[in-house]
Amino acid sequence: MRVLVAEDDDGLRDVLVRGLREAGYVVDAARSGGDAIAYLSVNEYGVCVLDWRLPGPSGVDVVAWARARSVSTPILMLTARDAPGDRVAALDAGADDYLAKPFDYGELLARLRALLRRPAGDRSPMLVCGTLVVDPTTREVRAAGDPVELTAREFAVVEILARRSPSVVLRRSIALNAWPEEADAVGSNTIDVHIARIRGKLAHCDARIETVRGAGYRLVGP
Repeated sequence: MRVLVAEDDDGLRDVLVRGLREAGYVVDAARSGGDAIAYLSVNEYGVCVLDWRLPGPSGVDVVAWARARSVSTPILMLTARDAPGDRVAALDAGADDYLAKPFDYGELLARLRALLRRPAGDRSPMLVCGTLVVDPTTREVRAAGDPVELTAREFAVVEILARRSPSVVLRRSIALNAWPEEADAVGSNTIDVHIARIRGKLAHCDARIETVRGAGYRLVGP
């Protein structure tokens, strides 16, 4: 699951990024409202953690921008502002939840899990392709009803293919999702090896991973 963290405090941002990655999330980090908008413009996120007082457009401005463009990513507003009027302003702008600083990290993770379980509009929490079912919240995968054991990187590959199915997913996008900190060093052979292993694990279901020469891969159903 890919998460966007937008926080201008370097220390807190680093703590959030490190903790979320340790919890199994793929994390992008933004330092300003402008950066957050740029990330939301080109990437699809399972959830966004957004600070209120960002340089440039504020967190509330970012939320309003996203909702005006039908970006349905669940957004957790994280801020030191905790007056009732502030909470109302954040929620009215389109934020899904609100957590005041200082906060308990366990509570933050619990709130993120709750947001990931909550359908946004018509968005289903499950990613389904034929008899392949991927649950981004629990990180469970089932093929033809049977549980599939995947490594963290294999899950990241399957998730992005399922999320964008039946569209082609570029190798670069796969590398960024499964190897976020070393994407530039990941070669085609490494991705091919992981795809081959995943194909073997999904061989008994009717979803299949097709190779698109010169581009990447796509997941297609029956």
